Amino acid sequence: MKPLAYRMRPKNLDQVVGQQHLIGPGKIIRRMVEAKLLSSMILYGPPGIGKTSIASAIAGSTKYAFRMLNAATDSKKQLQQVAEEGKMSGTVILLLDEIHRLDKTKQDFLLPLLESGQIILIGATTENPYISISPAIRSRCQIFELHPLSEEDAEMAIDRALTDEENGLGKYHVSLEQDAKKLLIEKGNGDLRSTLNGLELAVLSTKQELIDQGKDAASFTITQEEMANSIQMKSQNFDADGDGHYDLVSAFQKSIRGSDVDAALHYLARLVESGDLISICRRLSVIAYEDISLANPAACQHAFNAIQAAQQLGFPEARIPLANAVIELALSPKSNSAIMAIDSALDDVRNKKIGSIPNDLKDAHYKGAAKLGHGNHYIYPHDFQGDWVAQQYLPDNLQGVQYFTPKGNSKIEKALKNQYEILRKLQTDGLKGH
Repeated sequence: MKPLAYRMRPKNLDQVVGQQHLIGPGKIIRRMVEAKLLSSMILYGPPGIGKTSIASAIAGSTKYAFRMLNAATDSKKQLQQVAEEGKMSGTVILLLDEIHRLDKTKQDFLLPLLESGQIILIGATTENPYISISPAIRSRCQIFELHPLSEEDAEMAIDRALTDEENGLGKYHVSLEQDAKKLLIEKGNGDLRSTLNGLELAVLSTKQELIDQGKDAASFTITQEEMANSIQMKSQNFDADGDGHYDLVSAFQKSIRGSDVDAALHYLARLVESGDLISICRRLSVIAYEDISLANPAACQHAFNAIQAAQQLGFPEARIPLANAVIELALSPKSNSAIMAIDSALDDVRNKKIGSIPNDLKDAHYKGAAKLGHGNHYIYPHDFQGDWVAQQYLPDNLQGVQYFTPKGNSKIEKALKNQYEILRKLQTDGLKGH
């Protein structure tokens, strides 16, 4: 039987989870499909977030033949077979995985077929195409970046798989404890392929355990511990004292925030022992920018480098760069001024009448903009000494609002605070004189 992630691949755009900036109503890929004006494209982003799903959905929505090849492992002969099929049928959609590894011989073969429309290429890559893919291929393709899936996207996909009786797990009549679902989503970290395949293992293995124990398996619920054992997390995270996964990562973050190096290393060790590299890296990224932030930007960069090294190394060696990052973050000066600033701004956007963008700041690069008063009185800061001039940037309703409240807990943030206060006073005084 094919894996759950394969069976749940969407057959049309409406079944795709996430990526609404590309396939939502009125967005570019949906427009291309609905107008029957498909062009070759490159989809890039992390693994398991929908590159193959979008290609499959496009093919299903257009009824073109759909073929999948790998640029690294499949030969030119296999490309020729796809090309021949495209010649016979008029058009074939080719999903070419790892397109950044396409060699020159295969590239030269493909180029005229893309020009003629005999093959509509959908290249998939985890690499930045502007760096890793040849200009000749890039110039013939539109490039679309896919975003990591949100927790809501992952939950939607899980619920759909649990209820789908034809392709999913609906016939097992299984449900998940909320903690088990949260753990599955957290561990998947936006990789839907990994999430669905972990879900299938949890369902099938739990059902078999119930049968082996002589229990009723007609319908059942999967617990957090059963889920942990199905997604390669050691059960020591879920002991009798109730020391669950979320308690552990919470204690980890709070120990770093509280500058207790030894406690932070203790909780890191427990996370390392559980084998949960994804949660460690994700949480460290949050900690760096939520709790240290502008007080020590270099430490944030060091943490990011350590996370990349850990992901490349894997366990057991990953513990070394992770320990380096934890020690530096715990001992760094702390500041939450950035998260407080953006949350304050979001609160206004969500709950206040914010007003329109000042006309002077509106786009003036089109015919008729001047008649609308857009950009007519915009002042170009680079024409002034110090590359700065007093000018209104906020909407009228928000004039004078202050989101950023720097703390000055380090030399770096103190310098930012001084600069912020100087510019804010100059701006206020300058606008009064207008």
